[in-house]
Amino acid sequence: MSQEKTVSTDNGVDVSVVVPLYNEKESLSELMRGIDDALGKRGKSYEVVFVDDGSVDGSYDEVKTLREAYGSGKVKAIRFSRNCGKSAALSAGIEYAGGGTVITMDADLQDDPAAIPEMLAKLEEGWDVVSGWKKVRHDPLGKTFPSKIWNAMTSMAAGLKLHDFNCGFKAYRAGAAKRLEIYGDRHRYLPALAHWDGCRVTEIAVPHHARKFGKSKYGAWRMFNGAMDMLTLLFLKRYMKSPMHFFGILGMLLIAVGAGVLGYFGVMWALTGAMRLRPLTLLAIGAMVMGVQFISIGLIGEMITNTMQARRQYSVLERL
Repeated sequence: MSQEKTVSTDNGVDVSVVVPLYNEKESLSELMRGIDDALGKRGKSYEVVFVDDGSVDGSYDEVKTLREAYGSGKVKAIRFSRNCGKSAALSAGIEYAGGGTVITMDADLQDDPAAIPEMLAKLEEGWDVVSGWKKVRHDPLGKTFPSKIWNAMTSMAAGLKLHDFNCGFKAYRAGAAKRLEIYGDRHRYLPALAHWDGCRVTEIAVPHHARKFGKSKYGAWRMFNGAMDMLTLLFLKRYMKSPMHFFGILGMLLIAVGAGVLGYFGVMWALTGAMRLRPLTLLAIGAMVMGVQFISIGLIGEMITNTMQARRQYSVLERL
């Protein structure tokens, strides 16, 4: 379920570039020059929204220096009081962005701003979201191989064929970007979320460079977190409005299995007069108890869903 979000695109800026960052001081100046070459020198009005996700290396001071050099109209910033994660940074930056088009990219110089004009041209063909595809990656095998498996599984689960869901380099029409609900680790699934919301999503190959400064901020746990988030999203997509359809089926199945086993032992007891407590009997009773619990969870879910019916069940694409 998605709600309508306010889309602010009235400040006369063509493109908003949202850059989440965490301890990337060394790369910001070069990144800003690349963005200015790609947009400012090609006649596009733009703003860069830097979102400092709790950096401790002086990154925010560097952003203020860039603001003085390029002007307050081109460089804007949001600073978090602590490290909140990439999804939170993207959500804040997109909400603050005022351009008719929103570009998101990482601050580590692995994304090349020179690809921005091509992404904008792809949007002009009628697409709502253009996702970058790091076709040639300069990352170790320990990152590229699991990524291929994860992307293939995500494509099947989302019903959207993309090679690289997790690439941070993306272009959106502002309305499509601002309708996205981004939290947790949902930044990994933004193309899927946009697709489920009715947006037209495509991808183009973009250059990918080796990291020049610092080190990756992601550890081995991100694969586990990503898998859990995908399960959550799939559940919400299918059963958000009718949780009883999920928990009720499981509950009835468990009750049926438990009742069948207990019924069999009841018949044997009636025929033979012998009744022994077997492990299977305890499992059958446990299955019935769990079945009742699942149905109860489903009923509670339905009650919660019913109380939320006052919230909008639609998302607005356009108004006249």
